[in-house]
Amino acid sequence: MRRELPEINAGSMADIAFLLLIFFLVTTIIDTDKGIFTKLPRKEALNDPIPFKEKNILDIIINPNNELLVENEITDMSNLTEIARNFIDNGGGTDSNGKKCTWCKGEKDPASSAHHTKALIAIAASRNAEYGTYINVLDCVHNAYAKLRDEYALNAYGISYKEMVDQGKKHTDRKEFLRAQIKEVRTKYPLLVTDTEIQN
Repeated sequence: MRRELPEINAGSMADIAFLLLIFFLVTTIIDTDKGIFTKLPRKEALNDPIPFKEKNILDIIINPNNELLVENEITDMSNLTEIARNFIDNGGGTDSNGKKCTWCKGEKDPASSAHHTKALIAIAASRNAEYGTYINVLDCVHNAYAKLRDEYALNAYGISYKEMVDQGKKHTDRKEFLRAQIKEVRTKYPLLVTDTEIQN
């Protein structure tokens, strides 16, 4: 007489597989793409290119080894904010209307930027440079602008630019008043930054 082998009950295997799938979906960390939160300006038709004198452009180059070259000199990242700040606030000339900067505290070096409304910071990164290095350079430049805006706002209104922006978000009753002040501070120190890619 042939003896039958006992069967393994596989009825709950589907339930176990489903529970494992849910477990891995809940516990797995999915890496999301990160980007830079930057408000891009509206596209405008330009008939003629905007002229910039060489002395009004601060060249920052990130080479394939993630080294910084500021005006063709190797520079440490820790000095970049101060270099950018001094360049923007130099006040060595006049604006497009022929007016001098009366609040600039720079050295007024004739070889450096003529006016903060003309000071352009050009960041050029190698394709092989690390993304993190580019972000750090951009942070340093933005910090330079933030410091200058804070100083101007403190002298003009007794409140820092950062506090203006924060209060504008919290206090709706003062929003329009603060918006006018914020706009003026941004006009005094407009963010003039451009970036390009350099070929290796």
